Amino acid sequence: MTALKLAVAGASGRMGRMLIEAIQNADDLTLAGALDTPASPALGIDAGAFLGKAANVVIESDLAKGLASAQLLIDFTRPEGTLKHLEYCAAHGIKMVIGTTGFDQAGKDAIAEAAKKTAILFAPNMSVGVNVTMKLLELAAKSFSHGYDIEIIEAHHRHKVDAPSGTALKMGEVIADALGRKLDDVAVYAREGVTGERDPSSIGFANIRGGDIVGDHTVLFAGIGERIEITHKSSSRVTYAHGSLRAARFLADKQTGLFDMQDVLGLK
Repeated sequence: MTALKLAVAGASGRMGRMLIEAIQNADDLTLAGALDTPASPALGIDAGAFLGKAANVVIESDLAKGLASAQLLIDFTRPEGTLKHLEYCAAHGIKMVIGTTGFDQAGKDAIAEAAKKTAILFAPNMSVGVNVTMKLLELAAKSFSHGYDIEIIEAHHRHKVDAPSGTALKMGEVIADALGRKLDDVAVYAREGVTGERDPSSIGFANIRGGDIVGDHTVLFAGIGERIEITHKSSSRVTYAHGSLRAARFLADKQTGLFDMQDVLGLK
């Protein structure tokens, strides 16, 4: 079996290194490219150097060089960087697994348009556990559609730059869809001062940033006389890496189209 040739964006970052290590340990995948920003001190260094074993792939900032041998790019960077990579990949038929969060609607539209030219898997969270949790939330929301207030609480490390997290927003979207609502119409992202009574149709968000929390998400369904909490906690980014490789394998035989982890896990 021919190994699927993968490239990793943000190769010197925490997630990038986790992905590189996971690829190096997979028999059916091979590291074929590594990208980082032009200002990165890691440019020109072997992508596997941090593991103490050469990957024979040099970290590049030039997309043509970094993606010359790649069939698929895994990207967990920032929206502006991902969109540049997206444009190049769409033009050259390189597939993408996108785990970047914080896109505005224009960015999401650009991803959908690029998926007409190449296969893309776009998900705010690549964890298998999180995506199974999404399905549980859909089922719960339908059962708790009346008489229960819905709040989403998320916690992440101090370096995270967007809030609410992409995962929390996706949870909100899943719940709103299950209730026949649009998240934009019912989301409450901040409360301060005299806010009045809670709108029973709203979905509230609360965000915590501190320390080295990898990612905790809890959805609270608060009724009269009972509370139901559905929680997922990540203790390591390795779950995101393994989910991303599963996503890459899913895209191996796809030519075009936009997919998510629900497709990978057969939960739709």
